[in-house]
Amino acid sequence: MFRKIADYFVFSSLYIAFCAVLMTWQTSQLLLGSPPPMRLLGFVFFATICSYNFHWYLTPRSSAPSRRVHWTNHHKALHFVLYLTGLVGAGVYFIYLWHWFFALCFAVFLTFLYSAPKVPHPLFRRLREIAIGKTIFLSFVWVYVTTVLPVIVAEVPWNLSFVLFIAGRFFLIYAICIVFDYRDREDDRSQGIRSMITILNEKGINRLFWISLGLFFLSSFALSGYHYPAFYIFLLIIPGLILAGVYRKAKLNFSDDMYYIVLDGLMAFSGLLMLIFRI
Repeated sequence: MFRKIADYFVFSSLYIAFCAVLMTWQTSQLLLGSPPPMRLLGFVFFATICSYNFHWYLTPRSSAPSRRVHWTNHHKALHFVLYLTGLVGAGVYFIYLWHWFFALCFAVFLTFLYSAPKVPHPLFRRLREIAIGKTIFLSFVWVYVTTVLPVIVAEVPWNLSFVLFIAGRFFLIYAICIVFDYRDREDDRSQGIRSMITILNEKGINRLFWISLGLFFLSSFALSGYHYPAFYIFLLIIPGLILAGVYRKAKLNFSDDMYYIVLDGLMAFSGLLMLIFRI
């Protein structure tokens, strides 16, 4: 019973939606010193539900079946219902955030473009052949929605510390996405989707991962030159330390719990720690 409940929570994308909300909260709390408006959190939550269920609804059977693939194939109707629910919810909050119309439209466009190659239409299928930077693109989408958008909505002047925080989050998410793409490389090849991970050899993938993780640590430590408490910076780097520790295991253990709970959760883990240990 617990496994079924956990599967519904994770595979319906509720888990990743809460992660997105927590990441958005962390951005505002750390960079701006106050929580983001609830209407922005609502938009992020429902937009994530919409985009992820749309993505999984269009995802075909995998060449390496897993518990999630099996669950997805048996719950296509639920994915579609959640996609529509997320679409309506995001649309309602979009109206409340109308003042930032172009910034929100850009987020919607980027999110759709990532899943577009899965749409069964020749025009969109051609994107599979040119999606070499899809890992970078996905990381950018996550950073824009959970990091850049809260600053835009707050309408505050930009400074170098914002850029460092954004860069650190980007390189952490990119390192996580590299591990996901490593697991999915055979599926990508079979579907004709090109990416850095399908092109690089094992040594090149490892080098790309460690460079990205190293840049994450450098960006995070650089924040110490600003007004951010050292304790918060320590919390920021904890997910990177965990990721470094599980990297080798994650390349051998393709379990859904490792990827959709642990690795996805690492994106929001420092935000969770900040929420628990707020000072």
